[in-house]
Amino acid sequence: MAAKITPPTPAPRVETLAASGLATIPSEFVRPESERHHLADALNKCTDGPEFPVVDLGEFSSEEGRRRCVEAARAAAEEWGVMHIVNHGVPEELIERVRAAGKGFFDLPVEEKEKYANDQSTGKIQGYGSKLANNASGRLEWEDYFFHLVFPPAKADLAVWPAVPADYIEATTLFAEELRRLATKMLCILSLGLGVDGGELEAALGGQDELLLQLKINYYPRCPQPELALGVEAHTDVSSLSFILHNGVPGLQVFNNGGAGRWVTAAVVPNSIIVHVGDALEILSNGRYHSVLHRGLVNREKVRISWAVFCEPPREKVVLRPLPELVGAGEAARFAPRTFAEHVERKLFKKVGPTTGAEAAAAN
Repeated sequence: MAAKITPPTPAPRVETLAASGLATIPSEFVRPESERHHLADALNKCTDGPEFPVVDLGEFSSEEGRRRCVEAARAAAEEWGVMHIVNHGVPEELIERVRAAGKGFFDLPVEEKEKYANDQSTGKIQGYGSKLANNASGRLEWEDYFFHLVFPPAKADLAVWPAVPADYIEATTLFAEELRRLATKMLCILSLGLGVDGGELEAALGGQDELLLQLKINYYPRCPQPELALGVEAHTDVSSLSFILHNGVPGLQVFNNGGAGRWVTAAVVPNSIIVHVGDALEILSNGRYHSVLHRGLVNREKVRISWAVFCEPPREKVVLRPLPELVGAGEAARFAPRTFAEHVERKLFKKVGPTTGAEAAAAN
């Protein structure tokens, strides 16, 4: 008779742990000792040193300003892989509605949020959840989250979207539409920065009709030992671009490779959206644009909430490879071709696949 398999114990809701008044965090949240000397309370983290760039998209509307905007975005994507964008065109009133709706959901009692729980063991990844310990360290992250596809509308499953607060669906839908337009603009600017046609990057990602937007609302409760924990561990995004909002509480850190390399805490720039370059764009740009390594700190005093929207190509319909204009004349392709699904699978499950010499070097 086959032995009975006991299902894994679900990850605890971090909000529940934080509300219990514990003075020390459970051992499964304690980061490996090799990481701890880099950690600190996000509210006390020293911000002296470099800050990543601010790019004014409003300049793109004039001929002279257009050149400055393209150059600023190109430099930010190459040197940092991340930028604040201002004058982005997304109405501030709508951004405040999105923030209020997301906060309203996480203000609900945990038992109400559990009605929207995901179940990764059955492949149900959309919904309310907490991070499973499927990383190399086996440690958990100090966050709960809500994840779902928000664009295109025809592929969005409204059954998994929160019905409360009442404005959640409308505000999030409108926000997704604005970000889809913004994604086209950013991809145009970054295409021009590579010296190719303005529509080149978007076309290589599947074009107007194929790009997907996935929203992840990250909820980081107060943490009694922020020097031992991470809200999100260090990683790069698999997406082409990621757009980040937050509730004004600092915590995002990016790794800047300049000089000896260091973690830089993002400043809070009013009326800005943070843009990350992801893996898909690094591949298309043949490594000119930098998929940024980043992580999330936590703090003792304030809840932090962030809204990350990932702009992703279709999983199987396009093959990610360096743009042909960027290869040749002595410039070799630094990345082997792969579908987005193959890239995600290889990255998440550490599966061996074809690599180029550049990829092998980067992995070491």
